[in-house]
Amino acid sequence: MSDPAAAARVRELVAAMAPRPAAELTAEHRLIEDLGYDSLRLMELTVVLERSFDLPGYKPEQLAGVLRVGQVEELIGSSLAERTA
Repeated sequence: MSDPAAAARVRELVAAMAPRPAAELTAEHRLIEDLGYDSLRLMELTVVLERSFDLPGYKPEQLAGVLRVGQVEELIGSSLAERTA
């Protein structure tokens, strides 16, 4: 993600909503295995991210394969870049 402030905000939100928050969140943390997210909590995180960054709703196929914190950052970063293009 090219915007450090946005990346920091993504990590802050992921950490705040994680059922098992890590002491120091990294891009390599897995949402389900490391942070304890389940399917409902992942949907809640998606809505919070969409609202926080004023993004349109994601389609399920856009979210498939987003398994790590770094991938969440990339998804938000690319959405923000598309919005400003």
